[in-house]
Amino acid sequence: MPERRLPDSLAPLETPIFRWVWMAAMVSNLGTWMHNVGAAWLMVSLSHSPLLIALVQTATTLPVFLLGVPAGVVADRADRRKLLLWTQSWMLVAAAVLGALTLAGRTGPWTLLALTFALGLGSTMNGPAWQATVPQLVPRQHLPAAVTLNSVQFNIARALGPALGGLVVALWGPGLAFVFNAFSFLAVIVVLYSWRSVEVTNEPTESVMSSAITGARYVWTSPVLRVVIARTAVFVFCGSAIWALLPAVAAHLIGSGSGGYGILLGCLGAGAVAAAIGFTRIRGVFKAEQILLAGTLMYALATYGLGTLHRFEYLCLAMTLGGFAWMATMSTFNVTAQLALPGWVRARALSFYIFTFQAGLALGSWAWGELAVRLGTRTALVVAAGGLVGGLITANWFRLGTGPDPEPV
Repeated sequence: MPERRLPDSLAPLETPIFRWVWMAAMVSNLGTWMHNVGAAWLMVSLSHSPLLIALVQTATTLPVFLLGVPAGVVADRADRRKLLLWTQSWMLVAAAVLGALTLAGRTGPWTLLALTFALGLGSTMNGPAWQATVPQLVPRQHLPAAVTLNSVQFNIARALGPALGGLVVALWGPGLAFVFNAFSFLAVIVVLYSWRSVEVTNEPTESVMSSAITGARYVWTSPVLRVVIARTAVFVFCGSAIWALLPAVAAHLIGSGSGGYGILLGCLGAGAVAAAIGFTRIRGVFKAEQILLAGTLMYALATYGLGTLHRFEYLCLAMTLGGFAWMATMSTFNVTAQLALPGWVRARALSFYIFTFQAGLALGSWAWGELAVRLGTRTALVVAAGGLVGGLITANWFRLGTGPDPEPV
């Protein structure tokens, strides 16, 4: 057996297919974050309503209410490679149509929301299959590192994508950002098309409804998954305020323009990259509950800072802190869920976790947008920060490791 040349945190990259998927996903996520900047800033230019601005985030995540759980059932029954090819192609077309309409000057607020919703449909169907495929790419002992590396590439894209997106929007407008996003899906499609190793996980011996019920029953009887889902719901609902209201803060409260908005998003990503790089060491030193406590308090502080600070450099520091806290907290939830799942129900069970995450973003974005309309953006952010701190009370009843789960296979 050849001697490994990479440290444990990078060991999954020694597997060629994981390495290629990892790089393709980074390109795709880079396009997605450029797209997000373009969509948010286009809505800012089309409407001054904080609610409509927040609804861009809601339109992205709302499809999970329609397809979140069925997507997990399909991913456990279908050829995941073909499913991923279809979903990536769907998102390519949706982004290309939005780019063409925007370049032609024909995109209004509701057209933007509709095509953002279409992209969300593709992302919802893609999510469970994508996450359930990760354990097939690497040995089990490398799974925590693989999950963390996926977070690293996502957050590298999050750090670079908004800055590039802000530059593209400032120089050429949001339409070109949408077109770049469309082309970015080709990287994933090419890698998936050349990969012939993904096989159907389960034979479809039961109906879709029965499969969904089986997945729900497994989640309900799993102490670890119940805790992860409950804690994720509280954290993401309150934490969505930053993602939903950051465009309004950048545009209307500090007047930093699309470039400033991109920089603030980039600071979130930079903080997340720092946390992802050090996550393996953090997990080795601190217990999961300690990470979640510190991460929630740090993120609450960042949310409060976004609602009360006025100087741009201080906001950059707050967003860097927030990105670090978001990454550490969500990676802890994600790794805990992945390690608790056996292969036969992995995609279905993960679909409930993804559903909770996306539903929290969608409902939270709408709720904080409504509150911003009624009480002001800064007040909404301060209330959200209080909700994060108050949510820690639920940790007394929902603690990780409250009971054993079946050994994953």
